Amino acid sequence: MSHKIVVIGAGYAGVLAAKKLDRRLKKEDVDITIIDRNSYHTMLTELHEVAANRVPEDHVRISIKKIFAGRRVHVALDDIQTVDYDNKTVVGTVTNYPYDHLVVACGSKPTFFGTPGAEENAYYLWSYDDAVWLKHHIVEVFKDAASEKDPALRKQLLTFYVVGAGFTGAEMVGELAEWVPALCAEHEIERSDVRIVNVDMLDRVVPTFPERLSVKVERRLRKMGVEVKLKTGVAAVAADHIELKQGETVFSDPTSTVIWTAGVEGAEVVSRLKDLKMMGRKRLQTDEYLRAESRSDIYVAGDNIFHLPENQSMPVPQMVENAEQSAEVVAHNIVADITGKGMPKKYMPKFHGAMLSVGGRYGTAYIGTDKKKVALPSFPAMFVKHFINVVYFIQVAGWNKVIHYLKNEFFTIRHCRSFLGGHFSNRTPSFMLVAFRIWLGAVWAFEGAMKVAEGWLKEPKLEGFFGGASAWFEGILKAGGEAGVSEAVDAVSSATAAGGEAGASAGTILFDFDFLGFVRAVFVSGKPLAESTIADLAFKMDIPLVNAMVSNVVLGSSGVTLAMQTMIVIAEILIGLSMMSGLLTTFSSLASIVLLFMFMSTTGLFLSSFWMLFGAVALLFGAGKVFGLDYYVSPLLKRSWSRIGWVKRLYLYHD
Repeated sequence: MSHKIVVIGAGYAGVLAAKKLDRRLKKEDVDITIIDRNSYHTMLTELHEVAANRVPEDHVRISIKKIFAGRRVHVALDDIQTVDYDNKTVVGTVTNYPYDHLVVACGSKPTFFGTPGAEENAYYLWSYDDAVWLKHHIVEVFKDAASEKDPALRKQLLTFYVVGAGFTGAEMVGELAEWVPALCAEHEIERSDVRIVNVDMLDRVVPTFPERLSVKVERRLRKMGVEVKLKTGVAAVAADHIELKQGETVFSDPTSTVIWTAGVEGAEVVSRLKDLKMMGRKRLQTDEYLRAESRSDIYVAGDNIFHLPENQSMPVPQMVENAEQSAEVVAHNIVADITGKGMPKKYMPKFHGAMLSVGGRYGTAYIGTDKKKVALPSFPAMFVKHFINVVYFIQVAGWNKVIHYLKNEFFTIRHCRSFLGGHFSNRTPSFMLVAFRIWLGAVWAFEGAMKVAEGWLKEPKLEGFFGGASAWFEGILKAGGEAGVSEAVDAVSSATAAGGEAGASAGTILFDFDFLGFVRAVFVSGKPLAESTIADLAFKMDIPLVNAMVSNVVLGSSGVTLAMQTMIVIAEILIGLSMMSGLLTTFSSLASIVLLFMFMSTTGLFLSSFWMLFGAVALLFGAGKVFGLDYYVSPLLKRSWSRIGWVKRLYLYHD
């Protein structure tokens, strides 16, 4: 009978633990089930980006079935009611799940500290639904304010409170402040009419950062037009106002939007796990191996852990790095339990700091080791933040999610809300590339047809083709640029589609650099520099390994030479036809780049032909979907490709 492992929760810790268990227990007879109430994994740290409309709604969602596609992990959608410890069964609403090992990774939810009206009237930021709900609310508020005639009600509508100035609060209020100018422009509202207030009872924002970084964050928020109210508590939240408390003074401020980010506690399901020792805000007491107290078959990961590592006075923080590291320890220890191999690991986390983004353009970070941490300025901090997200996505959903993430963060970003601005954002209509695509294809087809006419399919010609081009370059180099050799001009022109007059009695060396004997970069003109045109300038990457392969293999026999010639001719014609028809344009663009680099490393490439290289790069993605056959073919190929088992397991597809 197979060993049953049940994971409750498909958050950061649950997903990583399940994936690690599946990978490390491939040779064991195990049955792994992960249970969640939702069909998707949510990037909780990115919810503010959705709530403030910087990225699409699906940016923070990853299908759980996609994550575990092709793996021995069963995905169950269910609400957990309790755990029957005696019968080792997780009791769900839909069905029950027997276990030999149980992993509790339920995550957390907002806590309201008993504040009257907060849970009923505030907006939260702790789930995908929360973020979407909040985004639509903000849009509706601006729509209503644009047509509201009552000044008092209009002021109420345009007043936004974010309660909590920790990481989530600072990121949310920063994103909102960045979005507001676009909303004002869309609805013809003056920015000065909009109030954004960040309130917290502590004396500085992001108190887990060093004070100097807290000051920088507060300064940035104020620069963005945010009112920062510190040492101010929230006494109550109503549908149309918020009550604030400073010392003994309580006062009210009209508002239609209160966003609560003031703290978290264990998810509701944790309260249903009777007989497990609970500490703090619904966190489960664990031993040093992350086993629930007095339960050797139950492990705890992520936000649900209450554990004081050695020489620490505070329990491990509820942060993503804790989820990642605890998932590793839990997976290791369960594998050791099942296989009897290896020693169990103690949980001794080493946190490397934290990063904070204040909108999409500014951030700060405090990272390093326990002994030494450094503060990063804005640009590197934002770079590190995105890099770490990419690393996480590689672990969870590979290529598929990484491409999706980069697209949303950089290539389709709205209102230039990225630390790179809008420099990578593509807004050019793809139909503008149709004429260029057809022309580049026609040039390739013409080059192939001309080679057929020259007899490339009948007799070997590459020896003269390669040799003449090399002689032309060597003649200029050996003469130090004083006298060039022009016998191979026609061969080089044919190879590169240059087609220009390049005969010369004197040449010029513009650049000649040898990199450790591996690559020699040569840039010359076939004429004196003062007489040169772009058709006279040629670049070559001289690579000894390529030269040896050409001499010993390609030119080794007439049969091989003729076969290579035939492949070149066919490739050029197929590339041309592919581009003109818009069929498999990405592949033909890649083939075009490869072929041009091949020419560059054998015959050299005239500068007048470099447009073909850059053109192929420009046509790499999506150029065939407008007035091209890729419009019909690409969706069919993508569907067929994504259904292949090993492709799903490696996430080698793009939605």
